[in-house]
Amino acid sequence: MPHHPDTAQHPKDRRLVPDLAIDEVAFGGAGIGRAEGKVIFVPFTVDQEIVDVRLHTVRRSYSLGQVEAIRRPSPNRITAPCPYFQNCGGCDYQHIAYTHQLAIKQGQIEQALRRIAKLSGCDVRPIKPSPRPFGYRNRISVHSDGENIGFFRKGSRDVVDISDCLLASETVNAKLRAFRAARPTAGAHATLRENEEITTFSQTNDEVAELLIEFVQSRVKGPVLIDGYCGSGFFSHRLSAQVRKVIGIDWSQPAIRQAQETATANETYLCGELSELLDKVLHTENPDTVILDPSATGLSEEVVSILAGRVPPTLIYVSCNPATFARDLQRLADRFRIQEIQPFDMFPQTAEIEVVGLLQRS
Repeated sequence: MPHHPDTAQHPKDRRLVPDLAIDEVAFGGAGIGRAEGKVIFVPFTVDQEIVDVRLHTVRRSYSLGQVEAIRRPSPNRITAPCPYFQNCGGCDYQHIAYTHQLAIKQGQIEQALRRIAKLSGCDVRPIKPSPRPFGYRNRISVHSDGENIGFFRKGSRDVVDISDCLLASETVNAKLRAFRAARPTAGAHATLRENEEITTFSQTNDEVAELLIEFVQSRVKGPVLIDGYCGSGFFSHRLSAQVRKVIGIDWSQPAIRQAQETATANETYLCGELSELLDKVLHTENPDTVILDPSATGLSEEVVSILAGRVPPTLIYVSCNPATFARDLQRLADRFRIQEIQPFDMFPQTAEIEVVGLLQRS
């Protein structure tokens, strides 16, 4: 089992919890058990398992532990195919059958909507699986400590030596082998991409990205579109053909420059914080559809306030964090009604989830 740093404050906090029943898997990947009225988070476990757990962190309301022994494995547990699993920081779910990974992620989204957004009657469409559970990544970031070349160990900055990544495409793995052969010095790091012309953020799984953009494309309405947090134009470029005008907004100058380099005549890109630009653009352009694809932190209070004051007819919210997604849906509930919620498994074998909400002005 992987090493976890012991951050407990006193030796008496370190103890064994035998026969812990794992009831569910939380967003982030850890299994959840309960003992003596306290929640215990245990990575690399599966619901329906009975495990012995060694606690390494004890807090007032929860504890963190690691598996000492699996007393009764889940029927959904499999042998992870990767020799680096549980040491490398990349994967969380390789020990879980892929169909059950999808069920776990589906449940996590539904639970977030119930608990955080208070949406008990909201239907979530079945999660779209990745056509390839392995070999789907079109880029990886690797590091060198002068001796080892690979990914960081879970919970640390130690480099795990990796010669091949099962999540990466063969093209990317070939570049990893070339990077290793160059014997990079300590502190060196590199982002290895299938397409070296892309230098800003882009979707990692091309096939699921295509499913995502097809879903969004079919929900865009009207001739004017605002693409908030547009990056280098992932949505804007594709959708520009079906609207009269697209306005993309992002804070990243390199991303905006890249978007402008490949823009068509009806695409306009603005560099700046969405909270500072959105209100004016909503007022002057009167868009029919707004797409928002924020970071994991979700929407700022300023952006939510702007949307509540100038409510677009259609809002498409793309999120990589079910908790902040649910929080923001609750914040917007007075101005919008939810039409659809569609999850996508952009990152198989990991705890990450992509979800899209289609909202209409109420």
